[in-house]
Amino acid sequence: MAEQSVVPIDQMLPHKLPLVALMGRPIFPGIFTPIMIGNPPDVKVIDEAVSGNGLIGLVMLQNETENPSITDLYRVGTAAKIVKKINLPDGGVNIFISTLKRFRIKKHLHDTAPIVGAVEYLEDEEDETSEVKALTRALISEMKQISENNPLFSEEMRLNMINIDHPGKIADFIASILNIDKVDQQKILEMLNVRKRMEQILVFIKKEQELLRIQKKIQKEINERIEKSQRDYFLKEELKAIKTELGMTTDAKSSEYQRFKEKIDAFHFEGEIKEAVDQELEKFSLMEPNSAEFTVTRNYLDVIVSLPWNEPGQENFDLAAAREILEADHYGLKDVKDRIAEYLAVRKLRTGEVKKAGKTGKADQPGKSDRPVQGRSFDKYPVGSIICLAGPPGVGKTSVGRSIARALGKEFFRFSVGGMRDEAEIKGHRRTYIGAMPGKIIQGLKITKTKDPVFMIDEIDKMGVSYQGDPASALLEVLDPEQNFSFRDHYLDLPFDISRIFFIVTANTLDTIPPPLLDRMEIIELPGYIDTEKLEIAKRYLVPKSLEKNGLKKSQVRYTKDSLLHIANGYAREAGVRNLEKNLDKIHRKLAIQIVEEAEAAARRPGGAGETAPAAPGPQAGMNFAVDKKAVEKHLGKPIFPEDVVKKADRPGMSLGLAWTSMGGDTLIIEAVASPGKDGMIMTGKMGDTMKESASIAMTVARKTGIETYGVDPGWFEKNQIHLHIPEGATPKDGPSAGITMATALLSLLRGKPVAGQLAMTGELSLTGQVLPIGGLKEKTVAARRNQVRDIIIPKQNLRDLDDIPDHVKKSIHFHPVERFEEVLAIALPES
Repeated sequence: MAEQSVVPIDQMLPHKLPLVALMGRPIFPGIFTPIMIGNPPDVKVIDEAVSGNGLIGLVMLQNETENPSITDLYRVGTAAKIVKKINLPDGGVNIFISTLKRFRIKKHLHDTAPIVGAVEYLEDEEDETSEVKALTRALISEMKQISENNPLFSEEMRLNMINIDHPGKIADFIASILNIDKVDQQKILEMLNVRKRMEQILVFIKKEQELLRIQKKIQKEINERIEKSQRDYFLKEELKAIKTELGMTTDAKSSEYQRFKEKIDAFHFEGEIKEAVDQELEKFSLMEPNSAEFTVTRNYLDVIVSLPWNEPGQENFDLAAAREILEADHYGLKDVKDRIAEYLAVRKLRTGEVKKAGKTGKADQPGKSDRPVQGRSFDKYPVGSIICLAGPPGVGKTSVGRSIARALGKEFFRFSVGGMRDEAEIKGHRRTYIGAMPGKIIQGLKITKTKDPVFMIDEIDKMGVSYQGDPASALLEVLDPEQNFSFRDHYLDLPFDISRIFFIVTANTLDTIPPPLLDRMEIIELPGYIDTEKLEIAKRYLVPKSLEKNGLKKSQVRYTKDSLLHIANGYAREAGVRNLEKNLDKIHRKLAIQIVEEAEAAARRPGGAGETAPAAPGPQAGMNFAVDKKAVEKHLGKPIFPEDVVKKADRPGMSLGLAWTSMGGDTLIIEAVASPGKDGMIMTGKMGDTMKESASIAMTVARKTGIETYGVDPGWFEKNQIHLHIPEGATPKDGPSAGITMATALLSLLRGKPVAGQLAMTGELSLTGQVLPIGGLKEKTVAARRNQVRDIIIPKQNLRDLDDIPDHVKKSIHFHPVERFEEVLAIALPES
C-alpha cells in the first residue's frame, strides 16, 4: 500500500476568511474553548461557516462599537474551526472552537458585516537554543507554582500545560489563562519570535506571583482576625457559663440592670414616677447593648438613680455658729446676715412642729408627683428660700453665697446665666435629641446629691432671648415656691421637688429682670462700700489674702491706716473692692521682687550662700516693709483720683446731683451757660430720653419761677440760648432723678448766684413743682459721702429709705427732705 503524504495545516486553510470581531480578549492558537455570539451579523457568519468548511477568523476590536468595520479590527487574529454550534433562545449562538493558526489581514474583501478579508498565515520564528529550553522549563515551573496557589486553575489546565511540547504553544497557552490586560495579550499574539514571547510571558508571570503573594498576605490577616474573633467569642461564652454556674453576673448589661433595680427599689417610688421608671427599666432589660437606644436609656436611668429622691437628713440649726461664720467671712452685709438668721430661726421652729405632728403624720414618700396639702408643716409651706442680691460689681455677692452654704451646713452649687439664650440650659433637652442632657437644676442636684442644697444663680440680669427660647421664662417655674415642688425637667420628664433648695440670685441691676421673675424673689440690695468700710475689709480680709497669694508673711508687711485709705480713695474709688484687691496684689508683687533680688544679691556676694547652695528666696529672707502713703505712690504711681479733686458746684449755673448706676452710686455735675442766640435750649452729655424729658420740665419750671418769683425779664429768653451739659460725655446717662438738680442749675444761671455750700441733691420734678421720689438712695448716699458732701436734698417720700442706710454711712451727713421745688431753692439758693 502506498504511503499517504501529510499536508501542512497552512495549505489546508483558505486564504479568504469570514471575520468575527471579538469585544473581549484575543484568542490564541492551540486552544479549545466556547464562545457566545449575540450580534446578528456575526450569527449569520457562523451559520454560513458551519454550512461550509467551518472555518472563521477571530480578530479583536481596537475600539468597541455596535457596527464594526474591518478598519476597527487589529491586523493579527486567529483562525479557528467550529466544532459544535448550539442555538440560544435569544437568537444568539454558542459555539465550541478549536483555534489553529495566527494570520494577518492582507486585503479587505468586504469591509462591513459580514466582514471578509484576504489573510496570510504566520509562522513562529523558532529558536532551538538552550536559552529557549531554559525559558520553557522556567515558564512551566513558575506556572506550576501559580496553579497550586490559585483555585481557579483546574487540574485539566495543569495537565495541558505539561503535555504541550512546543515552546511557542506553551507561551500561547499561558498567555490565554493569565490575568493580563487585553491590549498586552494582543501584543503577545502579534509576537512571532518565540523567545521574546516567552520572555514577555515570564514578566507577566512574575507580576501575577506578586499579586498572589499580596493576596495571600491579606487573606492570612483576615483569617487571623476571624480566628481571634472566634476565639474571643468562645472564651466569652465559656466565661459566661462559668459565671452562671457560680451565680455571678454574666455581663455588663446584667450588672447595670441589677444596679439600677437595687437603687430604684430603695427609693420606694409611687404613682406616675414608679410607672415611668419601671417601664424604662423593663425596656432596658430587653434591649441589645449594641443598639443606639440602649445607651440613651442607660444614661436616663443613670440620671434617675443619681438624683436625691429621699428626704434630707438631720439639719444643723445652730444660729450662733451660723452668725459666727458669716461675720468671719464678710464685713457688713447686715441685711444678708439677718435674712440667714431669720431663715434658720424659722426652720428651727418648724422642725419643732414636725416633731409634735410626727406622732400622727405620715412618713415621707419620696418620689411623689405632688406635694400633699395636709400632714406635716414642711408639706404645707415651702421650706426653701429665694433671695436676690442686687448691687454693683465687687461688693461680694457671689462670695457671700459660699459663706451662706457654709453657715447653713449645706452643699453649694453655682452656675451663671449671663448671656444664656437657650431655655434648655434651665429645663433640659428632650430625649428625642442627640446628646440630650438635663438642665442646670437637675445637674446641680445630681452633683450635690442632696435635696436641700444652696443654689447660686449668677448674673440673672444678663440673660438673653433667642429663637431657642427665653431662659427667664423658664426660671419662672424654678423660682416659684407654689410650682417648684413638682418641677418637670424636659429630659427627666418626671415631677421633682426642688422647693427645699435655698436659691440665691445675683444681679447688678434690677431694671433688666422681667417683672414676673422679679416678683418671685426677695430683693436684698448691697450698696457700695465707703472708705471706712473698705479700710476694715482690707485689714480683715484683703491684705492677709493677698499676702498669702504672693508668698509673703503677715509679719513682713505693715500698712498704716492712712495708706489703706489712700489706696481706697485714690486708686479704687468704685463701689466694690475688686480694684482695691488688685492694687494690693500689685504692691505685694513689687515687694516680692525686692525680696528675691536681695536674696539673689546676697547669694552672689563673697562668702555668701552662693558658695554652697543658693538660698530659696521667700519670707525667710527677713525683709520687713512699712507701707505708708509715700510707698503706695512709689509702687502704684500717682493717684487716679487725687484727693483734692472733689466735684464742686461753685459757680453760677452749676449744681451737684446724685445718680445710680449698675456700678453703684455716683455724683453728677450739671452745668448751664447762656449765650446770645434764639435757638432755645441745647442739651449735651449723652442724655437718655428720660433725662431729656426731665431737662425740658426743669427748663419750664425754671423759666416760670424766674419770671414770677425773681423778676427775670421774659425777653431775656428770646435773646439768649441756654446750653445744658453733663460732663463725661462718653458715658450714657439716663433716669428720672435729676429734675431738681437741672432746675436748680438753670435758676442759678438766671440769678447769677452759685449753689450754697457743698450741697448735693436728688429728686424728680413735676411741671407744678412737686418733688417726686427716687430710687437707689443708699447707693447715692455712699457716693455723696465719698465726694465729701455734707448736705443732701431728698424727696420727703424717701424718708422711709433712710432706715435702710447704715448709721456709719449717714454719719456727718445732713438730709433735707422736701416736697416742693420752692423748698429746694430755699436751701440751695437762699435769699442773702
